[in-house]
Amino acid sequence: MTCQTYSLFILSVIMIFFGHFGNGLMLAQLQNDIDQLKADFNSSHSDVADGGPIFTDKLINWTERNEKRIILSQIVSMYLEMLKNADKRKAHVRHISEELSTLKKDLPDGLKKMKDLMDLTKVQMSDLKIQRKAVNELFSVLQKLVETPATLKRKRSQSQRRCKC
Repeated sequence: MTCQTYSLFILSVIMIFFGHFGNGLMLAQLQNDIDQLKADFNSSHSDVADGGPIFTDKLINWTERNEKRIILSQIVSMYLEMLKNADKRKAHVRHISEELSTLKKDLPDGLKKMKDLMDLTKVQMSDLKIQRKAVNELFSVLQKLVETPATLKRKRSQSQRRCKC
């Protein structure tokens, strides 16, 4: 996959993941729109390949559906931010923006979850008051960790195997 096809790839993953592709015709139209957007941004410039991909390599580590909703919501928001200053008189810019906006509506909780993650990175764990609060919450956090859906699923399947009703 070349650097020039990353945008289409990301948009395709997002749209397929959320069921917005009913047929190949829509994908072909988006490919055409993205090709025009590439021309607008001069994305065939040699510096596009510098430093590797921006988004596609991030998707590799996000495997669960709910996890992907979080990262994809952030990516969609970033594309919309990028297109905010683009020439909306151009049909291809409007079409891509509309598709991304539609997708964003399907991701209402992703941005909140991303904000929560960002807020956690700002917690000053060297602060004694924060440490006290954290210690008070430790048991509850461990309970949540023990009660993860994977653990519950495993417990259910084990109990089903034992019972031969």
